Amino acid sequence: MGTPGDRDRVMDLRESPPDFFTRDLDEALLHGDIDFAVHSAKDMPDPVADGLDWFWLPDAEDSRDVLVLPLGRRMEDIPSAPRVGISSARRAIWCSRRFSDARILSIRGTIEERLAQLDGGSFDLIVMAGAALQRLGLTSRIGAWIDANELSTPAGQGSLAVCFRRGDPVLTRLRTLFIKAVCFVGAGAGDAGVCTVQGVEALRMCDVCIHDALIDQALLEELPPHAERDDAGKRGGRDSLSQEAITETILRHVRRGQRVVRLKGGDPGLFGRLAEETAALESLDLPFHVLPGVSSLNAATTGTGLLLTRRGVSDGFAVRTARAAGGGIADVSAASETRLSHVFFMAKGVAGEIAEQLVRDGWSADTPVAVVFAVGSDDETLVEATLETLPTRLVVREYLPDAPALLICGVAATRCFRGDIGALRGRRVLLTMSDALLPVARKHVRDFGGRPVARPMIRLSLSRDNLGWTHRLNAFDWLVLTSPSAVDALLDALRETHTDLRKLPRLFVTGPGTAARLARYGIVADLCPAPGVSLADAAVQTMTPGARVLRLRSDRAGSELNLRLDDHGLFVEDVILYRNTPIRYGACPRFDCVVFASGSTVEAFLEQWGVAHLESRTVAAFPGTACDALARAGVAVDVVATQMSVETCVEDLARYFVQQDLRRRA
Repeated sequence: MGTPGDRDRVMDLRESPPDFFTRDLDEALLHGDIDFAVHSAKDMPDPVADGLDWFWLPDAEDSRDVLVLPLGRRMEDIPSAPRVGISSARRAIWCSRRFSDARILSIRGTIEERLAQLDGGSFDLIVMAGAALQRLGLTSRIGAWIDANELSTPAGQGSLAVCFRRGDPVLTRLRTLFIKAVCFVGAGAGDAGVCTVQGVEALRMCDVCIHDALIDQALLEELPPHAERDDAGKRGGRDSLSQEAITETILRHVRRGQRVVRLKGGDPGLFGRLAEETAALESLDLPFHVLPGVSSLNAATTGTGLLLTRRGVSDGFAVRTARAAGGGIADVSAASETRLSHVFFMAKGVAGEIAEQLVRDGWSADTPVAVVFAVGSDDETLVEATLETLPTRLVVREYLPDAPALLICGVAATRCFRGDIGALRGRRVLLTMSDALLPVARKHVRDFGGRPVARPMIRLSLSRDNLGWTHRLNAFDWLVLTSPSAVDALLDALRETHTDLRKLPRLFVTGPGTAARLARYGIVADLCPAPGVSLADAAVQTMTPGARVLRLRSDRAGSELNLRLDDHGLFVEDVILYRNTPIRYGACPRFDCVVFASGSTVEAFLEQWGVAHLESRTVAAFPGTACDALARAGVAVDVVATQMSVETCVEDLARYFVQQDLRRRA
């Protein structure tokens, strides 16, 4: 489809309207003539037209600009006062600095038309996005890449964006595979040390941090080097950014597929405007999760000894803001207190009696209430009712009999966060892998809008029976590592024996997850099988017969790989590097789907809880030993990971549920 930018070849793009290259497609979308449009992301107006929504696709091209010369010319052939074709103000400024005597000329047309103008003699060189030439297979026309530090590029250059009608159920559902859940983190009051471990972990993994002013700046030192920092702080009612602008900033970054942390002072749920920001995400079906923080209430009372509850002295307290909306003084009259919600701690077993007492004392029977069991744990359960119906609700089902409970009565109980957003739709995903893989697994489950339930079924420990192989590394041509846990154990063994990393032979790993684990130690794998190629097949295709191979494995790993390598004429020394010890728990946790990364985790799960706990659950597993162990137990695997990595397995699980939903809709 054409756009105003295609038809109008006269207007200088530096003066064109924001929707110059999208207007006709926007109108076609709004009229229902098309279902979605694909744009160069940098051409998208901000904001988009009312009634439209959007997201960026992953796997962007190189975002840098390039210099393009006429056919047959080289960089040294550029004349001293070149005629330079450009289409943006930033490129014009850069060209004026780079070529002091240049004639800066506007250029228009498609990529092919611009190249034709260049080759026809209208220009001595032109500046354009390298991604445009890459997509058209014209990389041979690139004379030189321009360093991004010299010439910054607009957000979205090199990326593709999908635009669709807001609320379209199919496109909204598909978008869940290309975005990551926003993480709201309570920074705590004052010192960075009171931020939770999970909060710090989220900061270390984010792409964008939108933070308040009243936080310890030391927390920002936890951000990775590439992360963007946006100060959204407010002081004394004076906004550095309006609440609407902050919310739009969050929405913009999450639609771009970036991992966003919204870092709020204290606890985000206490006078922190959390509701406004989460409501905007919920309205667009964009997932999020919240990590509570230590509020100033805790710091000012528990931290100083001004205890709000003392046995025999004070059994409760009321908390409110002195500010009304707009900055005025709130109503603090005695009558206003009756409108406050009430929270009862330690309500387990007596919540029904409390509800009945409140009704006798004059509270309306229709007053909304909520009981939260096992607050903050992965077993957290919310029961919503009214004062009248709560006793019956609690009798009908016994909720987590050993868990503590909070009872909330009043307007605060009228609305909770939606739990059905994201590709995983709030499903509880049981993660059974070892501790080494859990942080990445949790992150990806949350990215796709799921609830991680971490129960590592095995504990890994370095086998110290024989570490003599560490002193003979120069005797091997290859070292084979078949899991991220093997990488950690290898580095532990080298540290314990004071072995120089430079003595390592070439490293052969089982998949991208293991390669990524090596990269965390600054080590690059020499060989990683392509997707769909088994470790044994890749080894046979790569290793020369007669090569000496050191295989480091767990005590539960099989010998099939060794046999294949032996058959190929390789000399394999098989070493047990670490041992798997099952971890025992009490009752099986509640979950909707489960991820198995190895046969040992499957066996430990089945030994402890049995096959019955996998019935009616969605099972995802790594190919190989995990699938084999499930097959022996007669358990069908719904999702077999396309690669041997936790990230891929969780992504495949998310895609499975999205495909199911879209097929039902079709």
